[in-house]
Amino acid sequence: MASSPRLRTGLRARREARTAPRWPVRLAAAVLAVLGLAVLLVPPLAQLDQQLVDLRSAGLPPSVEHPLGTDQVGRDVLLRSVYGLRVSFLVGLVAALVSMVIGGLVGLLSGSLGGMPDRLIMRSVDGLASVPHLLMGIFIVAMFSPSPVAVVVSVGVTHWVTAARIVRSEVLSLRSRPFVEAAISGGAGRLRVVRRHLLPHLAPHLLLATVLMIPHAIWHETALSFLGLGLPPHLASLGNMINDGQHSLLAGDWWSSLAPGVFILVPTLAVSVLAQHWRDRLTPRLRSELTL
Repeated sequence: MASSPRLRTGLRARREARTAPRWPVRLAAAVLAVLGLAVLLVPPLAQLDQQLVDLRSAGLPPSVEHPLGTDQVGRDVLLRSVYGLRVSFLVGLVAALVSMVIGGLVGLLSGSLGGMPDRLIMRSVDGLASVPHLLMGIFIVAMFSPSPVAVVVSVGVTHWVTAARIVRSEVLSLRSRPFVEAAISGGAGRLRVVRRHLLPHLAPHLLLATVLMIPHAIWHETALSFLGLGLPPHLASLGNMINDGQHSLLAGDWWSSLAPGVFILVPTLAVSVLAQHWRDRLTPRLRSELTL
C-alpha cells in the first residue's frame, strides 16, 4: 500500500533531522556554557570593580595581565565585557518575556474571537508593524531617563507584533483540529478550550519565540545604549562600551570596540543556532517543506 505524500514528507524530515550535522549545535551549546560560566564566576572571583579607573594603565594592548587590553581610562576590557554581557542578557531576557506576554495575549485573543474582532485586531497589528522598531524605541526611551526599565519597556512595546502573528496563526490552525472541534461540540466554553486545549499546544512555540527574541532584544538594547538613550553611562553595557571605544579608534586602540562587539555577536549567533535546531525538531515537516 503506497504511503501518502504527507507521511513521506514527515519521514523524510525526520531522516534529515537525524542525519544533519550536529557540530554547530554542540559548538553553540559549548560557547553558551563557557560564556555562562564566565558571567557567573568572573565577577565574584576577580574581586575587582569594573568601574575602577587607573590612568597609569590607560590604553594598554592585550597582554597576560589584561587579555583584552584596557580602555582609555585604564579599565579592564575583559572584565567590563563580562559585566556588560550579563547586563545586556538580563535586559534582553526580561524584554523578550514582556514582548512575548503582550504578543501572546493579543494573538490568542485575536485567534480565539475570529471574525470582525480578529480582522480589526490584526489590522491594528499591521499598522504598528509598519513603524520601524528602532525609531519607535527611540521615541519611547526619550520620554524616560536612561535606565534598564526604559529599555525593557521600549523593546517589549515594539517587538510584540511578531509574537502576536505567530500565536494567532497557531490558534487558527488548532481551531480546525478534530479535538478542538469535539470539545466545542461537547459544550466546552471558550475559556475552557483556551486553557485545556490551546495553551498546552502553544507553550512550546511561545517558548521558542521567546528564545528567538532574546538576540534581537540584545541588539536593540545595544543600539539604544550606543546612541546614549539606553542604559546609563556608568553601567557596564556592551553598547556603552562600543560608544566609549569609538573615541579610541583614532588612537589605534582597536580592542576597546572589538571586544564588546565580539561579546555581542558570538552569544547571539549561538542562541540563534540552538533556537533553529529546536525549531527543526519542533516542526520537522515545516523544515522539509522549506528545503524543497
